[in-house]
Amino acid sequence: MQILVIGAGMIGLAVARQATLAGHDVIIVEAASGIGTGISSRNSEVIHAGLYYPTGSLRALHCTRGRRMLYAYCASHGIAHRKCGKLIVATNAAEAAKVDAIHAQGRANGVEGLEMLGGNAARALEPEVSCIGALHSRESGIIDGHAFMLAMRGDIEDRGGMIAFETQVEHLTPQSDRWHVRIGGNEPGVFEVDAVVNAAGLGAQELAKCTDGYPSARVPRLVLAKGNYFGYSGRPVFSRLIYPTPVDGGLGTHVTLDLAGRMRFGPDVEWIAVENYNVDPGRADSFYSRIRTYWPGLPDGTLVPDYAGIRPKLTGPGEPAADFMIEGPEQHGLPGLVALFGIESPGLTSALSIAVDVVSYLKS
Repeated sequence: MQILVIGAGMIGLAVARQATLAGHDVIIVEAASGIGTGISSRNSEVIHAGLYYPTGSLRALHCTRGRRMLYAYCASHGIAHRKCGKLIVATNAAEAAKVDAIHAQGRANGVEGLEMLGGNAARALEPEVSCIGALHSRESGIIDGHAFMLAMRGDIEDRGGMIAFETQVEHLTPQSDRWHVRIGGNEPGVFEVDAVVNAAGLGAQELAKCTDGYPSARVPRLVLAKGNYFGYSGRPVFSRLIYPTPVDGGLGTHVTLDLAGRMRFGPDVEWIAVENYNVDPGRADSFYSRIRTYWPGLPDGTLVPDYAGIRPKLTGPGEPAADFMIEGPEQHGLPGLVALFGIESPGLTSALSIAVDVVSYLKS
């Protein structure tokens, strides 16, 4: 089977890799000039354990399964990563109840390595943290996301897969048992494939609208939630990820670490109408306020604007978080097509697991 994968971010690359492993002929088209230039290069690079998501949801399934697959993949491919662990901290009684609920949810999801700690035990691990209690997740970690994508690209190309950059899919039309694909970009034209995977990230909804026969009622709305990050100019004081309790639209302004040992904070949640990646220095005030609830020792003048990413959400402010939306032929009625919407956090952790299911849907 010849499969077209639209989008060369982490999800598209993972799907393409899985398809080549299954013996399919794979072509990836990417509108940008390189792999992973959008959502995939603008996140925390955290390997999530699978704590937060409702049991039985796609997020819970793919995060826990994908995390195990990802650690194994990193080991087999020499990808830089570290299972550093994470503390989800409570600074008052209301937050302690939330942390207890997260612990229960994680256990229900089959997450290993969870332990509730009192404030003293948490400070024994991280002396700078201020909390009355914490959930310790030993399976959480960090990864070099770009190295992960490069490894998947290598696997794809080793098995004969190809990537066409600066190529925009303009229209998809089902014809008999194949798909007619019209592309623009440097070399516009048309060609046919047996199956298509829409892994276009922030562009997935627009692409679905350009797919003949795709039910308009099954195209979800796209809600843009910008996440800003601030770097820390001092020496890192934490060796683990430190997370507050979740907030509307995200997991809270947390401490993230990279493999070089740098410490930064984010993302926050900024609901926007138009894509933009500028970090407003004025948002630092809210960062200082939130961070100091669990790290009172944060010095003035140490936060500097870093970068921003955009989550492709399906729900807006005050609404319950939507699950991943993976639409195969059973949902939309078009054979040989899988469309992915709302693949935000924990998309990186879930990528290899999502890919297994997507390729299996194309066989049905």
